[in-house]
Amino acid sequence: QVQLVESGGGSVQAGGSLRLSCVVSGYTYSMYAMGWFRQVPGTEREGLATIDDYGRTTYAESVKGRFTLSKDNAKNTLYLQMNSLKPEDTAMYYCALGRIVGTTLAPRSFTYWGQGTQVTVSP
Repeated sequence: QVQLVESGGGSVQAGGSLRLSCVVSGYTYSMYAMGWFRQVPGTEREGLATIDDYGRTTYAESVKGRFTLSKDNAKNTLYLQMNSLKPEDTAMYYCALGRIVGTTLAPRSFTYWGQGTQVTVSP
């Protein structure tokens, strides 16, 4: 069974940094995309950054220049380096995987999801 486990969330002050990690297990297909998403209670889930099997990345305008997505295939781990954090970045952050050709930020395109890790940014 496919499983994704996020870690690295926490509480930081505005301007600080966090690095999120997502460990993936149980996925045996070669073609796929992975990404990071976030959600505030009462709002729709927002796509932040995705990467396909060729290493091509797509970023949301809200995080472009501040967040960096990377993948370590040897460790089966996806990372999100978050710099210059703002209070509006406060949310539950989720890692996701899907058998996708091309790139997309749409949550509906991703099949497997982690349980999330909380990020809180204070003023």
